[in-house]
Amino acid sequence: MLFDFGGVITESPFEAFNRYEDGIGVPRDTIRQINATNPDTNAWARLERSEVSVDEFAELFEAEAADRGHEISGAQVLACLSGGLRPRMVRALEILAARLPVGCITNNVRTGHGAGMSRDASTAAAIAEVMKLFGVVIESSVVGLRKPDPRIYELACDRLGIDPARTAYLDDLGINCKPAAAMGMAAIKVIDPDEALRELESLVGFELR
Repeated sequence: MLFDFGGVITESPFEAFNRYEDGIGVPRDTIRQINATNPDTNAWARLERSEVSVDEFAELFEAEAADRGHEISGAQVLACLSGGLRPRMVRALEILAARLPVGCITNNVRTGHGAGMSRDASTAAAIAEVMKLFGVVIESSVVGLRKPDPRIYELACDRLGIDPARTAYLDDLGINCKPAAAMGMAAIKVIDPDEALRELESLVGFELR
C-alpha cells in the first residue's frame, strides 16, 4: 500500500485554499490554477523540490498571482497546507499497517512541523504518531522529486521492497494517480474518503474499520 498524505490521510488543503480565496475576494480555485500553470517550473513545484526557500517561494508565487491580476500572499497560502486528520483513514491505515507493507509519498514543503506540515504542536504530535505507521515516507522536499514524476513512485517501491503490480496507491489528484497506474498499481482517486475505502476493501479482501 502506498498513500498520499494531504487530501487522503488529512483533509484536503484545497478546502483551506477556497476559504482563504473567499476571505480575500479572489475567485475559488485561483490558487490551484496558478499552481497548475507551468507545473514543473512554477514557484510551487520548485518549493516542493526544495529548490527555493519559503521566502523565495512567497515572492515568486505572488508575482505569478500578480500576472493574473490578483494579490495573494504566498505566506498565507502556505498557512493553508495543514489539514486535520481523517479518523476513518487513520483507522484503515492502522489495520493495513498490521498486515501489509505501507508507505507514503507526499509532495510537501519545508514549513510547519514535520512531514505533515502541521501548524501547531498538538496537531504535529498527532500526525507524527500516524507517520510512524508507514514503513517508508518519501517527501518531495527531501528527495528533490515530486509527483507525478514516475521516479518518486519507483523510489518508494524500492525502499519499501514492494512490487508495483501488487500495490494499491491512493491520492486525491488524478494527475498523481496516472503514473502509479502506468506502473501497474491499482490507483484509487480519493474524492469521497468512504467510497475510496470501500474500493480499497474490495482489493485487499478485509474490512478497514
